[in-house]
Amino acid sequence: MGNVKIYDTTLRDGSQAEGISYSVRDKVSIAEELDKIGIHFIEGGWPGSNPKDREFFSRIKGSKLKNSRIAAFSMTRRPHTSAGQDANLKALVKSGAQVITIVGKTWDFHVREVLKTSLEENLAMIEDTVGFLVKNGLLVFYDAEHFFDAYWANKGYALKTLSAARNGGAKCICLCDTNGGSLTSRISGVISEIRNMDSFSGIELGIHCHNDSGIAVANSLAAVESGATLVQGTINGYGERCGNADLIPIIANMKIKMGIDCVSDESLKQLTHLSHFVSEIGNMRVKKEQPFVGDSAFAHKGGMHINAVMKNPLSYEHVNPAKVGNRRRILVSELGGKTGILLRAKDLKYDLNKEDPQTKKILELVQSLEHKGFQFEAAEASFRILMQKALKKYKKFFELEGFKVVIEKRSGNKITSEAVIKLKVGGAKEHTAAEGDGPVNALDNALRKALKDFYPALAKMKLSDFKVRVLDEKTGTAARVRVLIQSQDEKDVWNTIGVHENIIEASWQALVDSVEYKLLKDKQDA
Repeated sequence: MGNVKIYDTTLRDGSQAEGISYSVRDKVSIAEELDKIGIHFIEGGWPGSNPKDREFFSRIKGSKLKNSRIAAFSMTRRPHTSAGQDANLKALVKSGAQVITIVGKTWDFHVREVLKTSLEENLAMIEDTVGFLVKNGLLVFYDAEHFFDAYWANKGYALKTLSAARNGGAKCICLCDTNGGSLTSRISGVISEIRNMDSFSGIELGIHCHNDSGIAVANSLAAVESGATLVQGTINGYGERCGNADLIPIIANMKIKMGIDCVSDESLKQLTHLSHFVSEIGNMRVKKEQPFVGDSAFAHKGGMHINAVMKNPLSYEHVNPAKVGNRRRILVSELGGKTGILLRAKDLKYDLNKEDPQTKKILELVQSLEHKGFQFEAAEASFRILMQKALKKYKKFFELEGFKVVIEKRSGNKITSEAVIKLKVGGAKEHTAAEGDGPVNALDNALRKALKDFYPALAKMKLSDFKVRVLDEKTGTAARVRVLIQSQDEKDVWNTIGVHENIIEASWQALVDSVEYKLLKDKQDA
């Protein structure tokens, strides 16, 4: 168990979760965060299936990843065709991915009822496909779809499909519990059996579990204990139906409980940030109760628990929350929480410590804002500005005197938005107006128009994404909303946040942070 690698499929399998739709920029941003943590393999998608994934593989080449290898996904060639003529396989070769993962049918039921071909042809499809890619100099992993169902239905044939992948030159064979219905004891039993077969000695085994029975994490860890050396999953367990195995607790348990050095100690401290970052980018709610990284994971409310934890945290905490970048929360007091602030401050190169009065001040400010609905995990630009303001190191680039937004529906159902802004830059006053596709676009255009003569560099900045989330559905149209804006220039991409009952005000907060961050970083680079 000393050398287990992590294979992340958040960008492919995770994107199939209901409610998630990543843009290409989202996928690149997530891949870059996964690389920082030290994830071994990042599955970017299926380049032969859609333009978005093809663009991702093109754009990720420009990211200077330091730790991760990018994998592309596809299926075996079609029945009674040539692997060399298969459009999907040719797209894999052209994708530039360093690793190729091929999924193939393992269950005889699927071969007959879904592929509508013979068992022999399916074996040829697997071996031909893997062999074609290996001959093109690619590292190939094979995903044995529905393997555990196949093993119990027709053990002999299921093993033949693995042999076909091995004979084609697959580096790793990943056994998939695709329907998520397998129990832990059966998963570990099957892997132990295969691990001890002479015909599969030397081949790496992986595990890919779905969570339809609620035990995908347990099944994945049991597979590792039984000999699997590669674990597939997604951040936060996102995926189709009930989701995939959640890599967050898998990594934490392997590193802390099983002694497997799958990530560094420093990377382990970034798990909470990574979990929240991916949820924000995907516009999904952060799971407060999520093990290790949830806001409630180390929260104590009961009097007996609080008393014991204050004497010795081990009394009611199975690990030190700081190990995974989280913090203890005592719900009936203001204690706890500095660790998270110090970790974030360190990332932003601010020299703080627990005894520094500024640390307590920043913590109280962040707690107050989080109580209102702010979430800074995927809004580093807003957090950097917040830190500078709290440390009194921030100088405003402009001051708003007021703005007005008008939305008009004209004949032909055409809707137009116009924003009027009054602001001051130094001693100068600006009063401008601009139209836009929507109210936020109009505000953005008006703000840039007012500032263009003072800060010409804003012409190189653009808003690349805009997300809105209702924080409390129960209050209906009066609910507080969170706006996340993604911006970019020729060098960087950054995210900012705003929260308010009025969506225009929330958008304005995020918009101003976005512009000010651009000006701030340009000033620091000068």
